[in-house]
Amino acid sequence: MDANDLFDSSDSVRSGKPLAHLKTARFPGPIKLSTGGVLPELTIAYETYGELSSQKDNAVLIFHALSGDSHVAAHSADDDPGWWDLLVGPGKYVDTNRYFVICANVLGGCRGTTGPDSINPETGKEYGVDFPPITVADIVDAQRMLVESLGIERLLAIIGGSLGGLMALDWGTRYPDGVAGIAAVATGARMTTQALAFDIVARNAIMSDPNFNGGEYYGKDVGPSTGLAIARMLGHITYLSQESMNRKFNANRNVGRKIDTSFETKFSVGSYLAYQGGKFVERFDANSYLALTLALDAFDLGSDRDQLVAALRRSMCRWLFVSFSSDWLFPPFQTRELVDAALASDKRVSCCDIESYGGHDSFLLENEAPIYGGLIAAFLHNLSLDWSPDDAERRTALTESYGKGADPIRNRVDYDRILALIPPKTKILDLGCGRGDLLAQLKARGHERLVGVEAQEELVLKCVEKGLDVLQLDLNDGLKSFSDHQFDFVVLSKTLQTIKNVEIVLDEMLRVGTRAIVSFPNLGFRDRRAQLNAGRAPQTHQGREWYNSNDVRYLTISDFEEFCQKKGYKIFKEVALDSKTGDVVEEDKEIAGDVFIVVIGH
Repeated sequence: MDANDLFDSSDSVRSGKPLAHLKTARFPGPIKLSTGGVLPELTIAYETYGELSSQKDNAVLIFHALSGDSHVAAHSADDDPGWWDLLVGPGKYVDTNRYFVICANVLGGCRGTTGPDSINPETGKEYGVDFPPITVADIVDAQRMLVESLGIERLLAIIGGSLGGLMALDWGTRYPDGVAGIAAVATGARMTTQALAFDIVARNAIMSDPNFNGGEYYGKDVGPSTGLAIARMLGHITYLSQESMNRKFNANRNVGRKIDTSFETKFSVGSYLAYQGGKFVERFDANSYLALTLALDAFDLGSDRDQLVAALRRSMCRWLFVSFSSDWLFPPFQTRELVDAALASDKRVSCCDIESYGGHDSFLLENEAPIYGGLIAAFLHNLSLDWSPDDAERRTALTESYGKGADPIRNRVDYDRILALIPPKTKILDLGCGRGDLLAQLKARGHERLVGVEAQEELVLKCVEKGLDVLQLDLNDGLKSFSDHQFDFVVLSKTLQTIKNVEIVLDEMLRVGTRAIVSFPNLGFRDRRAQLNAGRAPQTHQGREWYNSNDVRYLTISDFEEFCQKKGYKIFKEVALDSKTGDVVEEDKEIAGDVFIVVIGH
């Protein structure tokens, strides 16, 4: 895509051209739907990429968004690009040299799968308004029929964004034994009321078009193209963010581009919307738009925490949730609600809210692909490793085919001492886990329940590459995502000095865990005292100066001991270290120890 092209969008690669690699699966009826309706038969249009392994353990099902189709990626250099070409293909994040990828047009769609514009075998005419109402569950059930027809009992993974994310949530909670892992991207438990309002206006625009003719417009010279175009224009507004609109249109805001349209084109954004609406009419059916948006809007996994916890508790897979900071169609708080419910259900879950200006469309754009694509690639790789943990030869082959793989585990002198303080088989939460090196060592030692918390999205990616469960959270907001006594130990290693809300974080650590292990650089250390005496700011990290350090607090061992006394915390173990030698300091710990480690509790 050309960012300088006014008309460029995530829709640019899509057209109404016939799909050269389309396959179809037909299922005889009656097909009963959750709303009580019945389809006489069902046709599903789909495309596949890569080869299904002999063990049938490498199948990845991709769910498309509202206006997508089965053509997720190009099959060859001379094939048309797909709607998620940047993610799927040989050597890409979803590597079709490794995975057997399936993508099908959804039930109710208009790109080969049975929908309102399909011929009803009982009448010989298009279904039109006789197409029965459908739900997300019906759409998922149809895709499950396809997967089973391909001889696949359990999917390695499901990946879905937007509407596809809702479908992924539905599959994971209704067919828990049917998938090993789910990556839900830019989605939520249900539409916000604001998003719902846009869809209502869009449907009214379609149905108010005089050429809609009550939905019976097939075979007529003119269909509801004006209403459908307006619906798509509204959709594009919700897919973009204020910043992305400013970047795209502000420079030539008052200069509209002339196009063949009856819509207003005085402003550049108006030309863009009119163009997108016109292009959409060429490839999409108005009745399908009504059917699918109604299904999307009616989806509701749970309206409160208890309902979401109950829903996620049914799942048996690993979860990866990805949101985007500028997405206001499915805002990041909706992802956080799902993550919190998964944690409360004690599920294996990772999440990342990616800083982005692209709005909801970010998951289809190249800007953030290195992070979200990297997360998905690492997630899939580790699902593959988990599938056959005892097959050493296969694990080696999978790792070698993963490209550069995860960063090597980097040891720190305080990690050895922290590891010695943690009993085997205990459950650990690591706050400010960085690249996940401590958790990786605990994982190698056999701890099964390990969770990391990290604020930087690049480091979240490093953790997921190591096969760890990690949540992108700001510790200063507390640990409300976690339940009381969910872990045996909560670790805060060399992060205390970066915390703004120290009391809140430590109180929360001892709510969530039975014991807390804290390490921090000791300002009372002789070399740091010498720096202060010389009129210089003390350095707690090599190569970091006062102006690029994350430190906001400078404390001594005595400061922390006094703090624990005031708070009523019990100190169970203290270790002062000389980080240059790795030795434990037995005497004059305030002067000779540059790193302090302490185990506290109630």
